[in-house]
Amino acid sequence: MGFWEALVLGVVQGLTEFLPVSSSGHIALFTTLLAGETLPEESLLFTILVHAATALATTVVFRKDIVELIQGFFQKDNPKARHYIGKIALSMLPAVAVGLFFEEEITALFGSNLALVGAMLCITALLLFFTDRTITKERSISYTFALLIGLAQAVAILPGISRSGATIATALLIGATRPEAARFSFLMVIPLILGSMAKTLLDNGPAVFGTVDALPLFTGFIAALFSGIMACTWMISIVKKSKLSYFAAYCLIVGIIASIVAWT
Repeated sequence: MGFWEALVLGVVQGLTEFLPVSSSGHIALFTTLLAGETLPEESLLFTILVHAATALATTVVFRKDIVELIQGFFQKDNPKARHYIGKIALSMLPAVAVGLFFEEEITALFGSNLALVGAMLCITALLLFFTDRTITKERSISYTFALLIGLAQAVAILPGISRSGATIATALLIGATRPEAARFSFLMVIPLILGSMAKTLLDNGPAVFGTVDALPLFTGFIAALFSGIMACTWMISIVKKSKLSYFAAYCLIVGIIASIVAWT
């Protein structure tokens, strides 16, 4: 992997992890365009690092919320913080279950299956289009709602289904306020990313740190970190202003193009 490939893939990961356009779908598209079928041997470590960068980006943007939740967790008179952390933990369970019991099937989907990516991007487009027209009911996120949002996150493991789009859309459809939908969606992904990284490291061991070029890895990490901070901040504003339809149009166009390429 060269410098420019790492830069492009890092920026793509950072932007699409937060914008509702599917990071997995875009990574699949760009790896196909840049490298034909697959990336070279450092791709596994590269993937771990760019995901670490997006987790760090979320932490930077929501640092005040995270500090308040951690402090509140250890305060006896602050059950609200403990309940919120409990809801985040509950929301992780569906994705964790899918990752543990259907790992081989999921891995098979992340080949050069552009037809699947195209179809799922079109579904994401429809979801964003209709969600943008929902009326906010200002409901709080209960444990049941947290589980429903978690189920949406599990479905978003499919390449082409946007994780942020699916979780924010589900939160809005159940009546959460727009700021809270974005907040919960982004906070709930931090432990999931960290858990996924830990599992990958445990499964592959020292092989992850094979003979690799440090410059592309560093480039990808920095690119994903700064583009992620920008995209996360931007996405919060977009959700508040009900501008998801723009991304619906984008997903539809890219989905159609990917489908055409896949069948030609």
